[in-house]
Amino acid sequence: MSATAGTARIARLAAGLEEPLLVLDPTNVRYLVGFRSSNPALLVRPDGHATLYSDFRYAEAGQAAAAAAEVEFVVSGRALLKDLAARLTGRIGFEAGFVTYDGWEALGTGGAELVPRRGNVQALRAVKDEAEVDAIRRACAITTATYERIAEEGLVGRTERDVAARIEQLFRELGADGAAFASIVAAGANGALPHADPGDRPIAAGTLVTIDCGAQVAGYCADCTRTFATGPLSDELARAYVVCLAAEEAGLAAICPGGVGAAVHEAAHAVIRAAGWGEQFGHGLGHGVGLAVHEAPALRPESEDVLAAGNVVSCEPGIYLPGSGGVRIEDLVVVRDGAPEILTLFPKALLTVG
Repeated sequence: MSATAGTARIARLAAGLEEPLLVLDPTNVRYLVGFRSSNPALLVRPDGHATLYSDFRYAEAGQAAAAAAEVEFVVSGRALLKDLAARLTGRIGFEAGFVTYDGWEALGTGGAELVPRRGNVQALRAVKDEAEVDAIRRACAITTATYERIAEEGLVGRTERDVAARIEQLFRELGADGAAFASIVAAGANGALPHADPGDRPIAAGTLVTIDCGAQVAGYCADCTRTFATGPLSDELARAYVVCLAAEEAGLAAICPGGVGAAVHEAAHAVIRAAGWGEQFGHGLGHGVGLAVHEAPALRPESEDVLAAGNVVSCEPGIYLPGSGGVRIEDLVVVRDGAPEILTLFPKALLTVG
């Protein structure tokens, strides 16, 4: 992350603050100042001044990150929250969605008046700059290349666990930092489980195999799902694929600046419901992706999030048929003023892989 980007992000955050905000979520700290630590804190004041804290283990890296972002660095004790409690006074905002009750108690042992705040940094992270989009684009390109290799190598006779391990090996071979999340490989009846754990049973012919995976590049995540056939399908599974693809295209068409999360979800869900499988699509259509694989904005029935240009979101309807199988198709897209920019370019027409 460039020094200019870090300074600008802190300034944008500071402009919306009513009191100093204590940022404790490591992903949010990394976003703001480019500092990676398991034990960080960043105090951002409304006037734009900021102080980065971490313990001795991260002192050298913290000093470098602070210098680049033009903020102060202070070496804290290992017990970071108790250390901060002794330093902070007055009204201090804290990340209510991240701090545990134990953490709140530790922070409260000092003289600060703790004020719960929600979503301040997440709102900034939701709109990506072009450097962030480029990192996600590169992660998606590696993910696409991995799908190409997996399709060439075949699926039948391999275990789900073997395919999942090969995916993560390919990510690194192709230049990724690693996997953005644990890869899902779900064959046959396991495909009816949206978050199935890969197992040791060989993948059979004549079924569907859902693969959900994503590479990570420079800390940014890809997220893409494709469902393959391993031979001739039953009429029900073949129809489920056609319906799911139509739903995904309807969802993509609804993704635009000003679109409301619930309405975008409904555009896809309506297609599946009209086909008689409304109850078999029980999760949200999508979510934001960036430094975390799940972040704002949300595309689900209860979401009031409003899409803006620069959001990066998934579009992933699914149809899950217990005892038979399932299908999910997912693209990662950038919200643009015109049509969304699709970053996951592996074909979506049903591909049969032996």
